[in-house]
Amino acid sequence: MERRTIGAAALAVGAVGLGCMPMSWAYSGSRQRGDESVRAVHRALDLGSTLLDTADMYGPFTNELLIGRVLKERREDAFVSTKVGLLVGEQHIVANGRPGYVRRACDASLRRLQTDVIDLYQLHREDPEVPVEETWGAMADLVRAGKVRALGLCAMGARGGRRSGTRLHDATIRQLRRVQQVFPVSAVEAELSVWSREAMETLLPWCAERGIGFLAAMPLGNGFLTGTLTPGQGFEPDDVRARHPRFTAEMMAANQPVVSGLRRVAARHGESVTPAQVALAWVLAQGPHVVPVPGAKRERWVTENAAATDLRLTARDLTELAELPAALGSWD
Repeated sequence: MERRTIGAAALAVGAVGLGCMPMSWAYSGSRQRGDESVRAVHRALDLGSTLLDTADMYGPFTNELLIGRVLKERREDAFVSTKVGLLVGEQHIVANGRPGYVRRACDASLRRLQTDVIDLYQLHREDPEVPVEETWGAMADLVRAGKVRALGLCAMGARGGRRSGTRLHDATIRQLRRVQQVFPVSAVEAELSVWSREAMETLLPWCAERGIGFLAAMPLGNGFLTGTLTPGQGFEPDDVRARHPRFTAEMMAANQPVVSGLRRVAARHGESVTPAQVALAWVLAQGPHVVPVPGAKRERWVTENAAATDLRLTARDLTELAELPAALGSWD
């Protein structure tokens, strides 16, 4: 697989990563099977999808434990990214950016992951009660201590803090400027897909200008862009899409033209090419510093996603995808 670099430290990873969250968190619980997920992680590493993206809150904790089962055998094959800063309680999630907590959380993640170093340690959310410079400083100390190789920041919560009249990622860029004064940012993780392009406005070019890697979260639109979901199919109560405005039967039906456009492009490249692969190839085409991190928990989907690196979209393809209708339905 093609290799891409993350940040000034030039950390090399496979061009398509693996989002591990669906294996333990946020999606249908009845379909989460540990042994099947372990096989999927092994398959990803076999194919060169070396970036494994997890977090202590996924489960909570169980996702890191699952990844640790693989790392115990294949640490040298993997690039491990995990996150800190969120605590999961009963029906709520709270931020914690206190330096003491960050240090304890890192040690706990290392134990669960069965490794002595984390390749990329990301701040999941800023704690409004703690200056972000203090949190970032504690994370920088972990790099100096040899427990972490590089630091990243998640912009996944940008929508919730958006003010009227501001661009989606303005607050994230202000935050990045602050932490850059403390210790270099190697990567930013934010949503990017053909139906969620807001990062292209300011955040993506900001990262490119500074040599910062961009991890594209939800590049398959929580599964919608794969073309495998049917409007009105329903979701299990513990699945985040059951409460998501874009996944009502009405909105899923209204947004089918987006999937149809992906299908048309896929058909031009051969019968074996899928809408998901086109969606990932589009993300890859947004810059050499961009690494899509599609979530998957089965070997079949891991294999399909990895093959997207072999798909080269033409100028016609890119123009057609740029002209797809905007997604309907609130994303908040």
